[in-house]
Order: sequence, then structure tokens, then C-alpha cells
Amino acid sequence: MNEEARKLHLIEALLKEEDEKVLSGVESLLTRNETKTAGEKTFKDFTGIWTEEEAQKMKKDIEEACGQIHPDDWK
Repeated sequence: MNEEARKLHLIEALLKEEDEKVLSGVESLLTRNETKTAGEKTFKDFTGIWTEEEAQKMKKDIEEACGQIHPDDWK
């Protein structure tokens, strides 16, 4: 089945659908897809963008910065 035929088949099935939960689910799925294509990023979009060396440096920098406690900051 080609892409256009699949779309028509889905439209026909959707026109016959009466279950509100199914309609809401389809609407939610389409809205989520529109939002994503409009430029919204998810964490998964950033997976693998750093080299191993960059990731290790960032990890080291975070550990060093977060591991320091300055007692005077709490007064």
C-alpha cells in the first residue's frame, strides 16, 4: 500500500471512529508530532552529540564544581 493509500485508509477509519478516547489519542499524537517538527527538542535529540572525551570533561567539571562546599555560603 503506497503512502497516499495509507493516508486515505486512516482517514476513512477515523471518520468511522466514535470512541472519544481513540479520537483524543489520535489528536494528541498528531499535536505532539506538529510540536516536535516545529523545533521543539527532546533529550533524545541530544544523545550522542558529544564525543567521549567531551562527555568525560563535562562529567569531571560537574563533579569538581558540585563537590565543593563553602560553609560561608550557608550563613
